[in-house]
Amino acid sequence: MPEVAFWQGNEAIAYGALAAGCRFFGGYPITPSSEIAEIMAERMPKLNGRFI
Repeated sequence: MPEVAFWQGNEAIAYGALAAGCRFFGGYPITPSSEIAEIMAERMPKLNGRFI
């Protein structure tokens, strides 16, 4: 059976961008989009990407 994940909107945006090949993100953690920057800051280095 396939794995199922439930995400908030900002999480879906971040993970969707990473799955689509995004390897650069420039942003500032400010609500309501803080989750996107937090996920990108954590995941980008693991994917040989850049977070600014």
